[in-house]
Amino acid sequence: MVKNERKKDGISNASEIAMRVSIISIAGNCLLSLLKLLAGIFAHSGAMISDAVHSASDVFSTFIVMIGISVAKKKPDKDHPYGHERFECVASIVLAVILAATGLGIGIEGIEKISSANTEALEIPETAALIAAVVSIIVKEAMFQYTRCAAKKINSGALMADAWHHRSDALSSIGAFIGIFGAMLGFPVLDPLASVVICVFIEKAAVDIFRDAIDKMIDKSCSEEILERMKEVILDTPEVIGIDEIKTRLFGSRIYVEVEICMENSKTLTEAHSTAEKVHDNIEKNFPEVKHCMVHVNPNETA
Repeated sequence: MVKNERKKDGISNASEIAMRVSIISIAGNCLLSLLKLLAGIFAHSGAMISDAVHSASDVFSTFIVMIGISVAKKKPDKDHPYGHERFECVASIVLAVILAATGLGIGIEGIEKISSANTEALEIPETAALIAAVVSIIVKEAMFQYTRCAAKKINSGALMADAWHHRSDALSSIGAFIGIFGAMLGFPVLDPLASVVICVFIEKAAVDIFRDAIDKMIDKSCSEEILERMKEVILDTPEVIGIDEIKTRLFGSRIYVEVEICMENSKTLTEAHSTAEKVHDNIEKNFPEVKHCMVHVNPNETA
């Protein structure tokens, strides 16, 4: 009972961290969008106005993260006895698609501007737009690092996807900065060229997020590094003389483990059961992301 309560507390804390980070993200994006919109209007910068719209879209993305994490942390029920963790993967996939669409939009717009070679007179942006771009870069990079750190701490794919959305906004602001600065220096082509480069980085991030979410939905096994660490923990348990088989599968942000251990034939059923419980407890103690560990005991057939 104590063990179950500890796991429930861990899930609750992870959900609270995710919600706190999401609320901060929404507040930050709202303020930043307003700042960039005002700067774009009063400093005559179309690039900054577009960047403001990009930041505003991040608010919608964060709401998707909040919904995904909230559903994922729901307790198992009759229809979903294994829980709802995979809903977080669904949120990650949605965010990856939004991120990819955002990147494509930036890239296509940049290519169109380059191919049109439009040299018509445009309003030269003022310094305020340049300052707003620098502020946006600093704030969005800070939000990326903060969200990424929290995502790693609670092993949340959806939150990590949202972190990369912040990074895409920072890259977009870098493009806006280059475009504004280039326009002020008389080189407007730098703006669309930077957009195309930024598009490539955003698409790579979207593909990585999508692949990670799909892996967690199709029961991919853990990395070799985690498997080797698990084997060490199991073999360090007294009375375990070998591992006949170990299988793992990712289930959303959690892990299921099935292991067959080998013990001496002379051990009683009570002793075998006690050792199996020790292995179970040691796995869950050393790997907090493990949701369930099933241990089967085999007799030592070589004895």
